[in-house]
Amino acid sequence: MAAEGTVTCTIDGIEVTVPAGTRILEAAEHAGVGVAHYCYHPGLSAPAMCRMCLVEVEGAPKLQPACITHVGDGQVIRTEGGEAQEAREGVLEFYLANHPLDCPVCDKSGECSLQDYVHQEGRKHGRSAEPKRVLGQDFFGGESGGIVYDGDRCIMCTRCVRFMREVPQDDLLCVVQRGNRSVIDTFFEQGLDESGWAHNIIDICPVGALLAKDFHHKARVWDLDRAPSICSGCSQGCNVHVDVRDNAVQRLRPRENPEVNAYWMCDHGRYDYEWLNRAPSTVGGGAAESALASGDGAARRLDAPMVRGADGEQAETDWREAILALVDRVSRHDGRGGVTALVSARQSNEDAGLAGRLADVLGGARKLYRSARADAEVPCVGVPGLARRRDLAPNVRGLEALGFERAGDDDGAGGLDRAGGVLVVLGDDLADLPADFGAGADLFVYLGHTLTPAARAAHFALPVTTFAEQDGTFTNHEGRVQRFWAALQAPAQARPAWQVLGVVLAGAEDGSAPASAADAFLRLGEWHAPYRGLSYEVLGAFGALANASVRVTPDGAEVG
Repeated sequence: MAAEGTVTCTIDGIEVTVPAGTRILEAAEHAGVGVAHYCYHPGLSAPAMCRMCLVEVEGAPKLQPACITHVGDGQVIRTEGGEAQEAREGVLEFYLANHPLDCPVCDKSGECSLQDYVHQEGRKHGRSAEPKRVLGQDFFGGESGGIVYDGDRCIMCTRCVRFMREVPQDDLLCVVQRGNRSVIDTFFEQGLDESGWAHNIIDICPVGALLAKDFHHKARVWDLDRAPSICSGCSQGCNVHVDVRDNAVQRLRPRENPEVNAYWMCDHGRYDYEWLNRAPSTVGGGAAESALASGDGAARRLDAPMVRGADGEQAETDWREAILALVDRVSRHDGRGGVTALVSARQSNEDAGLAGRLADVLGGARKLYRSARADAEVPCVGVPGLARRRDLAPNVRGLEALGFERAGDDDGAGGLDRAGGVLVVLGDDLADLPADFGAGADLFVYLGHTLTPAARAAHFALPVTTFAEQDGTFTNHEGRVQRFWAALQAPAQARPAWQVLGVVLAGAEDGSAPASAADAFLRLGEWHAPYRGLSYEVLGAFGALANASVRVTPDGAEVG
């Protein structure tokens, strides 16, 4: 007898107990039984349209669609053999009557469930002798090149139509025509340009009917390496997969987190990755000088430590020489002239925490960050709490929890005076500032990704990794601390900022340097109350709220 509020059934001989109201398809997943399906998606309504998930229910007069039928107590369900398997084989043959077998050139190959199902249990040979229907392609528009619709591959599962209707509630797609002439289309020439969430339909299309122009023919999916990460496009903190080939990010896809982004991400964040693929220079004066002279220096990576000598010119050195010289300068600093620490809101909590600690050791500082902000948020109407946030950087809340204050305008520029005393810059490339910014500082330490003209005045220009090249954490807009993992190999001598700063602090304070990102994170808890009691183990896969957080109401408003 099942406990109150639960039902117990048997699926392919496996007994499983699930909450009352569970669909057969979901109960089968609990039992470890896979039921083939196309139109069902856990984040959408289920119309039982594709007919792939038909199963036998003992006592029922006909096959039942597993995506909409709820399990009953004592039910005996069979998904394998008999009528269920015969039905799936027939449905697959029906789909292949028109679906082209262009897997060798289709971007979905390797992720196509039709390909998988046919391989598992389809007919060995097709029986159709008639030519396949040809509907051609359409272009739906949208961000970063837009979306291509291939009507010949579409199996009319309508996931895309239901997504636009139910999730962003922006009804821009529909089914037109009837029968085997049905196609997905936009309204007249309206396209998907006006939607900020439309590109999720690429992920949920179970075949290759909807493809991103941005990823078209870039890579076969089995050639990609994948790492779990956090979107850096705004302060929502959507969980993502970073897909990498040849040590370059090829695409971002949403990763399920019911507490933050459900199954989705916005189009702005999806295509905010090209900056992670900046090619390294060959460093040393030659290549770097040429890059700056030609005007493309802002796009080049800083990948070796550079120290300004007595002649006022920066010269390449190694980490040992650079760190020893910097520790000596920090140890001799007497605190006069003031200290300014400027950290980018795209740096991790670990990086920013160690930068703030160095500023404290130097005698206390103005701790600032600059970050671009949009005019307004772009809410995902159908998912409470999900929006493209106004802050267009992932760790604004984290920097504020660590004692940093906003400076500059909504373009992430300005707000800085000519610096005297000590200037510590982390991650902010100072692209809006003149070449002599910081030239008058007693000590100017620049830890960054690019050697911009303003960074050329630094006494120490030290190469650090982007968030995609290291492990770490961001704190999102509601105070949720979430982990990300390294997806790319760091160029040349670039190191995580927490590691560089930890070694400098160890030399200045005669202590020990953090051995890992997890160790650096634990030190944040010792210095800052919002992170006290947290660890990488506590954060787990879905993150955890920091001790000083805000509450987010269902309509997305923040309450202190």
